[in-house]
Amino acid sequence: MTKFQFRLESLVKMREADRQQRRLELAEAFHAESILRQQAAQLKQDILEMEKRSRVIGSPGQVQVDRMLDTHRYKLMLKAQVVVIGQKEATIQTEIERRRTALAAADRDVRVLEKLKERKREEHAAAELKRDSKQLDEFAGQRWSRDRKDQ
Repeated sequence: MTKFQFRLESLVKMREADRQQRRLELAEAFHAESILRQQAAQLKQDILEMEKRSRVIGSPGQVQVDRMLDTHRYKLMLKAQVVVIGQKEATIQTEIERRRTALAAADRDVRVLEKLKERKREEHAAAELKRDSKQLDEFAGQRWSRDRKDQ
């Protein structure tokens, strides 16, 4: 019985490597999204802290105008950074979706080749079985012919 060898095995390995690369790229995009969310959360926390400081600075009594303006400017800068991060998150979401689609396509390519490989393996096994059966029939025919001659 001959060993089954899939002719497209190198293509299967290339497609599996491509699929693995797509998985890594998607994981990187998710990691970048996570980092952006952490930064946004930190900025929001900083904004809340600046608002508390503004209330303390603006409380009744002696008002420190320069300090109040600095706090307000810093708060505005933080809000601008939140907007920028929001835009980056939207871009990342688009990239994540693109990478998900690429991963799905790579996965589909691998599955198609695996199904083809399995079908070829089954065809090979059926052909081997048929060949073995034919050989056994030939041996049986030869033996029957010898046995008839001997009688």
